[in-house]
Amino acid sequence: MSNAADVSKAPGKISAMFDAIAPRYDFLNHVLSAGIDRRWRARAIRSLRLSGRERVLDVCTGTADLAIAARTATPGAARVVGVDFAGAMLDIGREKVRRAGLARQVALVRGDATRIPAGDASVDAVTVAFGIRNVEDVPAACREMCRVLKRGGALAILEFAIPTMPIVRTAYLMYFRHILPAVGRLVSRHSAAYGYLPDSVGAFATPTQLMETLEANGFVDVAAVRMTFGIVFLYTARKSG
Repeated sequence: MSNAADVSKAPGKISAMFDAIAPRYDFLNHVLSAGIDRRWRARAIRSLRLSGRERVLDVCTGTADLAIAARTATPGAARVVGVDFAGAMLDIGREKVRRAGLARQVALVRGDATRIPAGDASVDAVTVAFGIRNVEDVPAACREMCRVLKRGGALAILEFAIPTMPIVRTAYLMYFRHILPAVGRLVSRHSAAYGYLPDSVGAFATPTQLMETLEANGFVDVAAVRMTFGIVFLYTARKSG
């Protein structure tokens, strides 16, 4: 991990925080990213190279944006299961799934990324969008994702990072540390959540460190693609064998 300030990721604390901001979560995501988050998710799904027959597991699914994207892509997954430990987020996700007419193809269940409620080698692909940094034990989550994947199954992880280009880094840190928390607090009326976001990104593993963690826990062909000036990385990998 980096030398940034320690950020508590106790499961109870994180789930309670996301439950508290759930009603405004989607709105703030789209506004604060200027809508680019949709393109990030679409690229993650494309990296899976789906054929239309796959079963996909979306870990830390939140309000199910990536789970829905996996099903509605062309071609999309045959079946998607989203897992998250924040009940209020899942409630909003289920309503979105229902409105999209996808209740038979997309199921959302409550569960922990370090103890995924799925059988060994039961899914063809696993996805995570902006949730891996919120997991208290990242190596355990990586082992679990590897466990549930079939041999050769694909993994796609989207996660924020701190840009390294000096000009971009300066502007990004100004936005991330001052503007984003202020807007987030104003709209969500939650004093801690949007301060946690920049702190958690700064405290999370570097792209190289996350790649090493994936490789140490059963994944091969691990790659990291820089997107939007290094604000976000798309990590791709496959289960060995």
